[in-house]
Amino acid sequence: MARPIWNGTLSFGLLNIPVALMPGERRIDLHFRMLDSRDKAPVRYERVNADTGEEVPWKDIVKAFEFSKGNYVVLEPDDIRDAAPQSKESVDVEAFIDASAIGPAYFEKPYVLVPGKKAEKGYVLLRETLRDAGKIGLARVVIRTREYLCAVMPQGDALMLILLRYPQELIDVQDYRIPEGKLSDYRISRQEMDMASQLIASMEADWKPDQYKDEFRQRLSDVIKKRMKANKVSHRPDDELEDAAVPENAATNVVDFMSLLKQSLATNKRTPPKAANSGSAKGSDSAAGKTSKKASAKSAGKAAQGKAKTASSKTASSKTAGKAAKSTGTASKATKAATKKSAGSSGSGSRKRAASNKKAA
Repeated sequence: MARPIWNGTLSFGLLNIPVALMPGERRIDLHFRMLDSRDKAPVRYERVNADTGEEVPWKDIVKAFEFSKGNYVVLEPDDIRDAAPQSKESVDVEAFIDASAIGPAYFEKPYVLVPGKKAEKGYVLLRETLRDAGKIGLARVVIRTREYLCAVMPQGDALMLILLRYPQELIDVQDYRIPEGKLSDYRISRQEMDMASQLIASMEADWKPDQYKDEFRQRLSDVIKKRMKANKVSHRPDDELEDAAVPENAATNVVDFMSLLKQSLATNKRTPPKAANSGSAKGSDSAAGKTSKKASAKSAGKAAQGKAKTASSKTASSKTAGKAAKSTGTASKATKAATKKSAGSSGSGSRKRAASNKKAA
């Protein structure tokens, strides 16, 4: 199983559904390396100075924009960092539109939204509501360092997230020579239209994606396998990918969905900014206020109990410190007495030895 791009939330109104953003496509292109035909050594790409031909290390490379031929404006790392969107792991739905409103040219890349642990209720609720209404969610999402426009739509039992192209990324068809006008302008007869319609009807079929394969890739793969078998080359199996961990954030585990839906309708909020939670709490009914008062009273009581425990622990620690000080004083007195005694005994012994030496002399 593939790894998640990120673990975050799918937000609409005041509801937040923990999800994992998973890849929705698999690249099956065959990648080739360039080798030196003389010794079959790989050929490297090197970063060289166009004027001197010397290799340029990464630390000396900067990014620049070429605004005209041979003229550049250098961008500092802080410039790019400041322009990048604020990274947040969330899909913020801004509006719900008809499923047929977006043309096929806008769709770019698919992803799969996988519900987090114990987040299935909100996931299924959104999926089935979109299906029944024939709507899709128009949202924004930040992936790595870029913000994308995206569509959230049901597909089978899953919620798909499709990245969309911005209008400025599309070429206006009016920029090309597109034939316009009536059929008669191009001498198309009614009989030709009928024959074309019959031909299309005869070729009608159900969409079965499993029937279509990349035949060029298959033929090329067969050639590679034959060459490997002829040269007796053992192939290395693909590295196994770790199982994608679904977020264990159970934030929607005990959520009152009916209450959140009512609040979303009342406040008419399309995107749930995190800072707006306090405002929505102020606009809630008196029951919410009572709940907050009870919660604050409980927290105050807990704080008072904590202070009392802290005070008692301080008293106990002071008593313990006093006892330790007394025992330390007693031990130091005993140590001093033992030192004096040992010093006296050593002094008397030395005097006796000196007297005996005098007598012997």
